Amino acid sequence: MTGKPVTGVKALCTAIGLSALLLAGCQEETVAARPDPVPLTEENAAHYCQMVVLDHPGPKAQIHLSGNPFPIWFTQVRDAVAFAQSPEESHGIAAIYVNDMADADWEDPGRGNWIAVDEAHFVIESGQKGGMGAPEAVPFGNLEAAEDFAKQRGGRIVRFADIPKDYVLAPVEIPDAPQGEGAAGG
Repeated sequence: MTGKPVTGVKALCTAIGLSALLLAGCQEETVAARPDPVPLTEENAAHYCQMVVLDHPGPKAQIHLSGNPFPIWFTQVRDAVAFAQSPEESHGIAAIYVNDMADADWEDPGRGNWIAVDEAHFVIESGQKGGMGAPEAVPFGNLEAAEDFAKQRGGRIVRFADIPKDYVLAPVEIPDAPQGEGAAGG
């Protein structure tokens, strides 16, 4: 270094560089908070079929999309998983909640007992049918409750990310369906 003062373009570049570093250090990363679950009401209609969600037995699901203040509802957890896994759906999912069936009744699974899907243990392949008559992915807030259910009804326990696509995206024949309707979706 020669000891000459920094002037002109060098001084401007140095000042801009230092300012950028200082500003970067002051900025906080903003992460959108996960929206809270919404209590289920008599007015909530299922996303795919527009049927009243509460008119069907079994666990329900709600999906919150980024930028939308209202959740979309599902009469079966299976259908919410299908929505999340479907390549045709264009969505920015902010949160997914499912009924915790650990302390719930199948006919009335609850209106406010929601858990985030990443906290749930799902029993699949049990033969248990959901609210629309398709095989269900039954969510539990704790592993012990999921194990008890699987012991009683069969099936296996998986986490949300491990639910096979073919379990929720494959067509399902429903024997009681009216003529022309064969695949579940609500």
